[in-house]
Parts: sequence; C-alpha cells; structure tokens
Amino acid sequence: MFTIQMIIEERATQIGNFMVGRLLPFRQKRMIGPFAFIDHMGPTKLSERDNLDVLAHPHIGLSTLTYLFEGSIMHRDSIGSALEIKPGEVNWMTAGKGIVHSEKTPEYLRQSAKVLHGLQIWVALPKHLEQMEPSFVHVKKEDLPTWQEGKAMFTLIAGKAFQRESAVPVYSPLYMIEIKSSERTVVSLEDELLGESGLYILEGGVEAEGNQYGAKQLLVSQENRICQFTLEANSSVYVFGGEPLEEERFIDWNFVSSDKSLIDKAKEDWIQQRFAKIPGEENEYVPYPSLHKK
Repeated sequence: MFTIQMIIEERATQIGNFMVGRLLPFRQKRMIGPFAFIDHMGPTKLSERDNLDVLAHPHIGLSTLTYLFEGSIMHRDSIGSALEIKPGEVNWMTAGKGIVHSEKTPEYLRQSAKVLHGLQIWVALPKHLEQMEPSFVHVKKEDLPTWQEGKAMFTLIAGKAFQRESAVPVYSPLYMIEIKSSERTVVSLEDELLGESGLYILEGGVEAEGNQYGAKQLLVSQENRICQFTLEANSSVYVFGGEPLEEERFIDWNFVSSDKSLIDKAKEDWIQQRFAKIPGEENEYVPYPSLHKK
C-alpha cells in the first residue's frame, strides 16, 4: 500500500521572466531525503523573440540536477564546463564550496520558436562534503539504466534502486526514478526504496488506497516508503527520496548549508564579486536579491 502523509501542489513562482511550478521546499515539508528544492519548468512555448537567459549566479553546499522533457539548455560554469543538455539527459553540477553557472537557450535556437519543459532539482550535500571542490558531470540518455516491468517503463535517473545504479555520481543514499505507462497498470516498489519517499505526477494520474491523484501533485509517503500504486494510462511519474541528512539545512537564495556562517560568507563573497567567473561571461551577474529591496 501507499499511505500518503501530505499532498503538495505546484505553486507558481517567477524566476526572471520565466514561470515555474515550485514543489520543494514546502512550509510543512522542507526536504524529502536529501532533496531540498524542486522546480517544474514549463511546458513553456518561447517565440523567436523569447529565450531562457538565467545569467551567472552562485551556489554552495549542494548538487543541482537538471532533467529535460522537451527543449534544450546551454550550461556554462566557472570551472570551464560548457555543454548543451537535451531531453532525457542529466546535468549534475556539484557546487561544494562554490560555483557559478548560467543557463541559456543555445545560440542556434535563439531566433526560432521553441518549447522548454523539465525539472530543476537541488540535492543537499552531506556535511563533510559541503566544502568539496566543485565539479560537473553530464550523463547521456543511453547511459541511464532503463527497463520494463509489466506495462511500466522505468528509468533510473540518479542513485541506486532495483539492483541498478545510475551513472550520476551522487554523494549520499538516494534515488530518482522515472516511471511511464501508456496503459493502466499496478506498480510495486515494495522493499526497493529506503529512507523518505515522494511521488511527483507529471502527467496522467495515480490511484492509491482508493483515492485518485492528478498531474502537478507531489505525494509524500507517510511510512517513508512507497510500496504499491496504480498508474493510470498515459502517465509519467517521478519517485524520489533517500536517507535524510542528520543536520538541518538552511537555504538563503541559491545557497544551501548546515552552517549559517558559510551562507553568510558566500552571500558577502557574491556581493563583493569574489566568486570565480564564467569564461566568456565575466561581465554577467545576478545581484543578491536583497539589493533590489527598498
């Protein structure tokens, strides 16, 4: 069975000129396992005059996971990474002690109509790794474990589950699984997932304990485990979670840490522009939000 503790609805949030659906953090549920932040981007139609332009901004204390359903994003960062991500691929950027990155529509698409749709996720690092060196890994679609059970198709986006392991180099016990089906089917995850669990319905619906749930809802498991549910026809869901981190995590803008002093230092370093620059984008800069306040 799947006993639901909480239902979190997407909340519209504006990031620059782009609207997203925020899932985490939530007032009554700040994290699920080490997952500290989840935004659902789109689906948004962009005209030939509109482009995604998230300019240079910093992170500490976390890894970011970008997973697209449609569209394309050009990633650049301060350690020299420059790579386009396409649907079904994973960008895994670990900020550690500090990194700066930008996310933009690729140059060859900027004069064309396009669609952007995907997930942006932050995973908090264990305390002993919060100050690690920053890194970036891109994992191609064909390098993610994919399999079928009954009528459902599974993709292991990150972590370990079902005796499989994703190529994404995570730093604590966690999992993120895509499950799709064109037909109504029962999905059983019993004894496969440890720690806290959440189930995000992207498309279609889920039936659990006789109740129906629809798209853009995040279901949080009461027993920290999702055992069994019915996936409606033409549905896509994402099951994620893992072992909770021992210490509380604080979030200030793009900074995540178990130590508020590290956040204060990062904030001051960013305001004083002491972070490393992105090659070729040295003059681009998103100010710390409080500088806009009157």
